[in-house]
Amino acid sequence: MKLFSCPFCDQVAFFANVVCERCGHALGFEPQDLAMLALDPEGGIWTEAGKGASERRWRYCENFTHGVCNWLVPAEGTDALCLACRHNLVIPNLSDANNVLLWGKMEAAKHRLFYTLLRLKLPLVTRDEHPEGLGFEFLSDEGGEAVMTGHDNGLITIALAEADDAEREKRRAAMGEPYRTLLGHFRHEIGHWYWDRLVRDGGALAECRAMFGNDEEDYGEALQRHYANGPKPNWQDEYVSSYAGAHAWEDFAETWAHYLHIVETMNTGHSWGVTVSPRIPENDLLRTRLDFDVFDPQVTITQITDAWLPLAMALNSFNRAMGQQDLYPFVLGPKVIEKLGFIHDLVHGRVGHALGAGAEVLVTGQRGPAAIQRERRRSLWPFGGN
Repeated sequence: MKLFSCPFCDQVAFFANVVCERCGHALGFEPQDLAMLALDPEGGIWTEAGKGASERRWRYCENFTHGVCNWLVPAEGTDALCLACRHNLVIPNLSDANNVLLWGKMEAAKHRLFYTLLRLKLPLVTRDEHPEGLGFEFLSDEGGEAVMTGHDNGLITIALAEADDAEREKRRAAMGEPYRTLLGHFRHEIGHWYWDRLVRDGGALAECRAMFGNDEEDYGEALQRHYANGPKPNWQDEYVSSYAGAHAWEDFAETWAHYLHIVETMNTGHSWGVTVSPRIPENDLLRTRLDFDVFDPQVTITQITDAWLPLAMALNSFNRAMGQQDLYPFVLGPKVIEKLGFIHDLVHGRVGHALGAGAEVLVTGQRGPAAIQRERRRSLWPFGGN
C-alpha cells in the first residue's frame, strides 16, 4: 500500500485514515483516482479542501456510519455504497457489537484487495450487473452449521470466524498451514472469479492448461484425494503451496493470491523507498532497490521476483527478530516463478483477449469462443493454504 498525504497540510496519511492528525480535516479515499482527499463539510455533503482541490462534492459510503469504510461516492450520484462495499450481499448481524468488530477486520482486508485490483485495472462487476458478478457473504456459524469459506460462480463466502485472530490461528495450526490471513483468503477466492473472467471467458484456456494442468479433472474427486493422501510428493518443485497441487483451479488461485501478495508488498516497499543492502561479503543476490513501479505493465516478472527474494528474506529476518513467524514462509522455485509470470501477463492483457474484451464478455453475458461448461464449484478453504 502506498503512503498518502493530507492534501491540505501534507501530513502523512494512511489508507484507512478518516481525519488528518495535524490540520483536523476529514479524509476520505476516492477510488476512481485512487486518491486521499481532504474534506470540508457543507450541508450534509463534503467538498474538497487543499492543494489541487476540485469542485466535486462527495458523500461517504453508507458503511462509514459503522466505522468500517472511509471510501467516497459522488454526492450527485445515486449510489449509497462505495465501489468496494456495493459487492457485499450479506453482512453480519450488527446488533452484536463483536460482529461489528469482526466485520471491520473483514472490510479492512477487502478494501486492501480492491485497492490492488484497481491498481491493476482489473474488471469489477457486481451481481446486480450480471448473475456471475462478484459478491461477498460474511457469514457466522449462528445456525449451528459450520460456514465454509469459498467461491461459487462469483459468490465469495468468508466465514466470520476467520476475522477472530485466535480462531484463525487455531485453524492455521490444525491444518499445518504456514500462512493464513483474512487478506490471503480474499486474494485466493477472488482468483477463482478471475479465472472465470480472464481465462474461461477471456480466451486463455489453452495457455492456462499448459501452465496449470487440466481444469476439467473432477474437482470433488481431486479434493478428496488430496485430503485422503496428503500433498503430492515433492510438491515444492511445481507449486507455491501444498494445497495448490490439489487441482488446477487451486493451483491458479494460490498462484494468483501470491502474485497479489508480492506486488502489493513491493508497492509498499516502493512507497517507503526501501533498499536492501546487507552488510555482508558477496551479497549481490540479497541486494535490491525498490525504485520501480511494480504495477507498470512494462515491468517484467524477472524484475519482480529478483527484487522479491531479498525483500522477503529481509522481512522474514525482521519478523524473527521480533519473535514472529516468517512474514513470507514460501519458496519460489523456477516452475512457480513461471506460473507467476503467467499471472503477470494475464492481468496485463498479454494472455488471451485484452482485459476489456474479457470484461465485455461478462457484462453482455456471452461466452468467449473457448468457454467451457463446468459444474458449480466451492473451494473448501478450511483446508486451504492461504
